[in-house]
Amino acid sequence: MTIRIGNAPCSWGIEFASDPNYPAWREVLRQCADAGYKGIELGPVGYMPEDPAVLGEALSEFDLELIGGVVFRPYHDPDAWDDVLDGTLRTCKALQAHGAKHLVLIDSISPRRAPTAGRATEAEQMDKAEWTAYRDRIKESAKIGVDHGLTVGIHAHAAGFLDFEPELERLLDEVDEDILKICFDTGHHSYAGYDPVAFMKRHMDRISYMHFKDINPAVKTDVIDKRTGFYDACGQGIFCNLGQGDVDFPAVRQVLLDHGYEGWCTVEQDCDPSMPGTPMEDAKANREYLQSIGF
Repeated sequence: MTIRIGNAPCSWGIEFASDPNYPAWREVLRQCADAGYKGIELGPVGYMPEDPAVLGEALSEFDLELIGGVVFRPYHDPDAWDDVLDGTLRTCKALQAHGAKHLVLIDSISPRRAPTAGRATEAEQMDKAEWTAYRDRIKESAKIGVDHGLTVGIHAHAAGFLDFEPELERLLDEVDEDILKICFDTGHHSYAGYDPVAFMKRHMDRISYMHFKDINPAVKTDVIDKRTGFYDACGQGIFCNLGQGDVDFPAVRQVLLDHGYEGWCTVEQDCDPSMPGTPMEDAKANREYLQSIGF
């Protein structure tokens, strides 16, 4: 059995295709390799070069494998479908060009949901018609990924309309497993108020890919008690280095071992560059922690 550990551009604060404050893409590749990782995600399509020759040469230079890529777009917004399709198609082509395997679909942050991140009983719900259309957009995006030879995983995310465990399980019940698997993020599951290890034990047969993220329990308690919205919670450091939060990573590892999981587990620090420390320091600390528990 082989589990490989990668990282992602979001650990360097990369959220969108471009921002003048972002580090250069080659520098992110260099730091990822220097921190001890052998793989990296694509990040938001357009951040790294879409010319396969340019990106391929750099990946080879830094001895990195492209693991997969994320379509982080507003699936909840019917008026944004062209944007979702654009992100899906371009990401699929980029991954296919480099032999990457994993396409991850995430419903991006919604103004209707951001104020109630982590609080399932208060979150606004879609009606039946809105949910059906939402589900079908995710399904269509997943089919595009499958048609490009990719393994597609749905990723629950705080402040979107696929935040809480019942919503994720409803989607899984309504979309065929051959089309849609799970990219399981330990941190977002904890933020939503659920037990990541328990979910893994129930759904490991459908989990095709893992994102490793941790949650500061003191910050989580504070933001839930004070009804703090998602963006402010991020600014308060709810996402912490691995091993410093409430996710039981030794137990996560054991579930993976028990089920014979093979492939990549990708660290996602969801870095806020304005906070103390540096992405490189965090990337090294996260890799060292994972090595200390047997990854």
